[in-house]
Amino acid sequence: MQALLLTAARTLEVREVANPAPAADEALLRVDAVGLCGTDWHIWSGEANYNRDAQGVPLPLAQHPQLLGHEVTATVLTPPAEAGPFALAAGDRVVVDQGWNCHSQRVDPLCEYCVTGDSHQCEFYREHGITGLPGGLAERMAVPAVNLLPLNSDLEPAQAALSEPLACVLHSCDMLAHAASRYHLPTASGERPVRSILIVGGGPAGLLFAQVLRRVVGFEGKLLLADPHDLKRELADSFGATALNPKEVPLVESVHAQTDGLGIDLLIDASGSGPLFEIVPGLLRKQGTLLLYGHGHAGIGMEALNAVQFREPCLVSPVGASGGFDPIGRPQIYQHALQLIENGTIQVESIITHRYADLGAAQGAFEGGNQEAGYIKGVVLMGGA
Repeated sequence: MQALLLTAARTLEVREVANPAPAADEALLRVDAVGLCGTDWHIWSGEANYNRDAQGVPLPLAQHPQLLGHEVTATVLTPPAEAGPFALAAGDRVVVDQGWNCHSQRVDPLCEYCVTGDSHQCEFYREHGITGLPGGLAERMAVPAVNLLPLNSDLEPAQAALSEPLACVLHSCDMLAHAASRYHLPTASGERPVRSILIVGGGPAGLLFAQVLRRVVGFEGKLLLADPHDLKRELADSFGATALNPKEVPLVESVHAQTDGLGIDLLIDASGSGPLFEIVPGLLRKQGTLLLYGHGHAGIGMEALNAVQFREPCLVSPVGASGGFDPIGRPQIYQHALQLIENGTIQVESIITHRYADLGAAQGAFEGGNQEAGYIKGVVLMGGA
């Protein structure tokens, strides 16, 4: 089969590789669509490498090429030889939970993290497209049946692929609801409700946060989203946020005007921008909450955190789409995310601005596609799906 391999930083090659050989509890899948994520670009650029040995040392791409792609929807070609309780059949359309946890690897008893539903911190965690397991930028994958969520509608593959980033946002909001913060979202008990939220970054994550906060969490207070790009601000407005252009008015100035000089109760970094931390002290209220969702943060020294720490913020740092399991071990948060997209509560079609027809087109996307005017989210459609 063909696959798009990362053989060195900024070097992708379409190669012929062996078809995966499924284990008895794995389904053989035909990949239909793969969302391109900021994490993919960080790995491609050499800024990040999550494929590490037992001592935490990154494994070099020259010896361990990576097959990226972790936002995946697919069609079952061959069900598992040991079907178990999952009732998969050839032709079933599924969303892939790319993270292998205790259920995925048949570990019994579950580790302490899987017991509490924190599957992305599983003691035995592995991840398709990120930590070395082969990702979705290939014609086929072999995935444990317990990691597959059936589609219950005619939702197109490109939209279904956004179940993964939406699940990550839902997990983040769940962590916010249970954080020991001074200011609380509506889903948490206690006094001092969050009255103002600033989302920095109007990419896919920022736009999903805006929708989830309004339509799922039920936040009715002041919701701001900052991004310099017109289309992203237009979408933010349509999703119930007040969009700010930091290129026209400095962000600290805009925030103070919007909050009567008080600052923000909850700041969500959905940008991964390092220089943001230099202005956080001017944005965030004392003992406010800072959600570190974006990754990257290049271009500044750690001393930028000094003034942030001085304000005693509650720092929340979610990763992935943890969220507990149903009675047969499937990930509940993916089920919730897929349901929200299928029933139209969360709108993803307008976020998908670029569709790539094959692996060769995906290769070009990494080499500058996300810098094109109007780019928000790209999805690779395998085999014309």
